[in-house]
Amino acid sequence: MTQSSANSFTDPRNRYPRPEFDIQPQKLPGQESKMTPTPDHGESSYQGHDRLAGKVALITGGDSGIGMAVALAYAREGANIVFTYLSEAEDAHETERLVREAGREVISIKMEQSNNRAACDRAVEVCIEEFGRLDILVNNAAFQQTYESLQDIPDDEISYAFQTNIEAFFHFSRAALKHIPPGGSIINTTSNQAFEPSSNLAPYAATKAAIANFTLSLASEAINQGVRANGVAPGPVWTPLIPTTMPDKKVKNFGANTLFGRPAQPAELAPVYVFLASAEASYVTGEIYGVTGGRIQM
Repeated sequence: MTQSSANSFTDPRNRYPRPEFDIQPQKLPGQESKMTPTPDHGESSYQGHDRLAGKVALITGGDSGIGMAVALAYAREGANIVFTYLSEAEDAHETERLVREAGREVISIKMEQSNNRAACDRAVEVCIEEFGRLDILVNNAAFQQTYESLQDIPDDEISYAFQTNIEAFFHFSRAALKHIPPGGSIINTTSNQAFEPSSNLAPYAATKAAIANFTLSLASEAINQGVRANGVAPGPVWTPLIPTTMPDKKVKNFGANTLFGRPAQPAELAPVYVFLASAEASYVTGEIYGVTGGRIQM
């Protein structure tokens, strides 16, 4: 696992921007180019070491945030990339550019994964048709929205959150396990919200708890064919979900409640996903790796 920037250590509290942040409202799903500060995906820092040479990875929600950072890191580690995105073509094109600059092939798939098993199955089929293999599945795409009270949550948004955030993980995993060879892996993005839920994120937090649970049961089945399954539980990460779904006050002070006093940048998550996909994690399955800035997981 490596996050390579300067060779010397730096104070992690000040490595990236700290709140207060500008108020910057956006509509879902949001655009990274409109964020201040612009998220760091490791564009100028991540250096690969051929950990994933010749592999093929499918990353859901690879157009921005953690998904973009993982796509970049995997490409610099030698993997070809297939990624999905909902609607933000500008961000998707940027992911494509970064992967191609790393010398790897990339395919982007615009799709809605909510209540859409056929589209999830089709994304896996594209990997096989275009690259002849699938080695790594990263279930990452998610929906969140904040609400002042349970009374304010529309019924259809509860359903949409569960269909997007956990049901699609079942669909993708079921399809991928037909093709992932021994030594391959599935990595699910859960959240610290699974262990320390916020009342204003109740549907999102519940789905993230479900993902953590699903990861454990998936690991016990997938290992029967030599496939490892693990999860990553981020704390606050500076992605388009923040200005598009959170109140202005939350955006302004986002990440201030961590031990670092700031949110993570997507670049700080990618090395964990690289480790979990690599042979270095050959004895790691059924684990949930927290990257929370010191927030406690219960």
